[in-house]
Amino acid sequence: MVFSPPAQRGWNNQFLNTAMAYAVIKTGGKQYRVQQGTRFDVEKLDVAVDSEIKFDVLLVGEGESVKIGAPLVEGASVTVKVLNQYRGPKGVAFKFKRRKGFHKTKGFRRSLTTLEVTAIAG
Repeated sequence: MVFSPPAQRGWNNQFLNTAMAYAVIKTGGKQYRVQQGTRFDVEKLDVAVDSEIKFDVLLVGEGESVKIGAPLVEGASVTVKVLNQYRGPKGVAFKFKRRKGFHKTKGFRRSLTTLEVTAIAG
């Protein structure tokens, strides 16, 4: 079986070039690996659109040098710009018990915030 390179399969290969500075930040109980210019969605943050936020950094690296925080890297921060506040796609939680006639459907939509990394310091 022959595999094609990731770029030809349509994968998001924004992190294959690690010569740029990157950082790992934490928000909404999740960790995100980001580089300058990265756009990503996080759980809703109570901030206005077009405002800027600074996140503390868990790990920062550039090329072969990596600084790991315990738990945070001293003096390092990631500045992001808020691009959008929106609700994600509809999801459905469906429960049933076989042979009992029990069916229960519950729908939900997550509130999300789109961020773009403008600067990585540290």
